Amino acid sequence: MVDLKLHNTKTRKKEIFTPIDAENVRMYVCGPTVYDRAHLGNARPVVVFDVLNRVLRHVYGENHVTYVRNFTDVDDKINARAAQSGRLIGDITDETIAWFLDDMGALGAREPDHAPRATAYIGKMIAMMENLIEKGHAYAADGHVLFAVESYENYGALSGRSIDDMIAGARVEIADYKHNPMDFVLWKPSDETQPGWDSPWGYGRPGWHIECSAMSYELLGDSFDIHGGGNDLMFPHHENEIAQSKCAHPHGDFARYWLHNEMLQVEGKKMSKSLGNFFTVRDLLDQGVAGEVIRFVFMQTHYRKPMDWTGQKAKDAEATLRKWRAITDGVAPTNVAAPVLAALADDLNTAGAVAALHQLAAAGEAGVLKASAALMGLLTEELGAWSRDVAIGDEVSTLIEALLTDRANARADKNWARADELRNGFAAAGVLVKDTADGAVWELANGFDLTKLEALK
Repeated sequence: MVDLKLHNTKTRKKEIFTPIDAENVRMYVCGPTVYDRAHLGNARPVVVFDVLNRVLRHVYGENHVTYVRNFTDVDDKINARAAQSGRLIGDITDETIAWFLDDMGALGAREPDHAPRATAYIGKMIAMMENLIEKGHAYAADGHVLFAVESYENYGALSGRSIDDMIAGARVEIADYKHNPMDFVLWKPSDETQPGWDSPWGYGRPGWHIECSAMSYELLGDSFDIHGGGNDLMFPHHENEIAQSKCAHPHGDFARYWLHNEMLQVEGKKMSKSLGNFFTVRDLLDQGVAGEVIRFVFMQTHYRKPMDWTGQKAKDAEATLRKWRAITDGVAPTNVAAPVLAALADDLNTAGAVAALHQLAAAGEAGVLKASAALMGLLTEELGAWSRDVAIGDEVSTLIEALLTDRANARADKNWARADELRNGFAAAGVLVKDTADGAVWELANGFDLTKLEALK
């Protein structure tokens, strides 16, 4: 069996992954708060952990992995959207969940085994709060329930912060009912305009952090293998999850391995509406950027490094995928290449795996290329519709690849006249060719002329 190595945020080092139960490898990933379309940054962890899910199933078996990703469907942002739009909260969350699943499906992300909604686990959250109060780790005050951070001696270990440092750097209004400025809300009161449930502390709703602790416990138990999410969740969300869960279930490990992906930028800058570089996944899809292209761009940067989305990367990714789909068209997948699996097993090194795919393509290993790419969720039938339109159909791709081979042969034979004819002919036909270290990549420009291309044969 392949040794899978993962960088564990908890220990700050790469470790060989050893599951609690190899027959049931368990992973929990924090999902979206459902009040609007998912932006491009929201999609990165979805793709990252989709790849990890695929790798785990490849190593341990398709039926030996349990993957959970939640939906936060009770939140003040959702309440605000409902108040602003005049729509019912349930209608907003149902619609947004459908959008999310549709958009992430377009990126080739498989749906998890369980996708729990927070509102379906309110009773479990209340039971956990009662447990924490009984054990002295939480207290009720002024209609709220708060977790007492000083009752958990390892608070701050995941993010590497001390309670004193956190208090000194806090920029939050300190409520009178808090025993400690860092104590966080498990339950808060609701008025008649807000969603709420009856509880021992009055009509109210849960805080954000308790949701994942309750849902992961119910679906995966008090000890499971992997917890993932963006590094923006490390503090306070994941830190608070650990504190709640370890105090409620002290004999469990909660999550043994913590994985966090880095953030996304656009054209070298933080994505921001004020900068005009903020867009949703649906925006890109509607602009004609294929979901497979978006996925492939993500793959070219290691998940623990900041990723910069650029228009040029998308164009280059599309050209590469067209080339690979032409190579693998009609070919049955064979086996996953050892270098691809080795890269993915080394802390999910998708960039290294992509480099190995380029080598397979250059060597003409079509069946191995197809199988290896499929492990990463690429070159699948489900994502291939975008490459089969009339202007860029299989026949066109095959013709372009044949002419590029002809050009390479002409150069090798020093037949510069033929090489120049092909270069000028590509430009006239609207085929943009770029020579790279991994070979020529191409894309079709506006005004592509198939007749001029065929005249080059």
